[in-house]
Amino acid sequence: MVDSAAVTPLHRRARAATTAELQGIAWLQALQPADRERAAAEIQVADAGPGELLCRIGRPPTYWFGVLAGLLKMNNDSSLGAPVTFTGIPPGAWFGEGTLLKREAYRYNVQTLRKSTVAGLPMESFHRLLDNSIPFNRFVMRQLNERLGQFIAAREIDRLNDPDVRVARSLASLFHPVLYPGVGSLLRITQQELGMLVGLSRQRVNEALRTLQQRGLIRIEYGGVRVLDLDGLQRQVFHS
Repeated sequence: MVDSAAVTPLHRRARAATTAELQGIAWLQALQPADRERAAAEIQVADAGPGELLCRIGRPPTYWFGVLAGLLKMNNDSSLGAPVTFTGIPPGAWFGEGTLLKREAYRYNVQTLRKSTVAGLPMESFHRLLDNSIPFNRFVMRQLNERLGQFIAAREIDRLNDPDVRVARSLASLFHPVLYPGVGSLLRITQQELGMLVGLSRQRVNEALRTLQQRGLIRIEYGGVRVLDLDGLQRQVFHS
């Protein structure tokens, strides 16, 4: 892991998004042509190394962030108690809209788990789209609604002690088709990274994955996990 305080800030490494990167941003494609063209010109992209912080507790927001490639995690301030990972953030995700809407300081950290490519839409551009674009409003409202359901489910499952359920819940959330449309059916993630998200050892994650594979819910592949039955995996989460 790098010392995020010792590297050049992300905004100073930023560049314009490529055509291919813009085409992969779901909400951008839903905008009217004029709004899409303006927003595309305002989006900035940067490569972040493992361990870099995009959002830090107490800092004011400046961008609405998205993940183009890689893997991030949202977590608490571990210096104040036990470390808690709220969620993993895979490719296709855009996050932090609640903080931007309230124009308040971050109440969580967002950190890269591996080398990642991230995009940012300036906060004022985000608010301009909210004020003027019905398609953008619909996207943000759906994001907030889906994320609320995701966090309620996570709260319920976190009360269970079954490691297999914890791993299943984490995997199901990472394959959420609305929040993370860039994942598809195959998530590039190591067992160590999944362990960081779930709060379990790599060995225990490996055991849980093999149990889920035996049930026909997933297939362990080189460098990742493929979901074969997302509905079944979600039922495993709630009815184990």
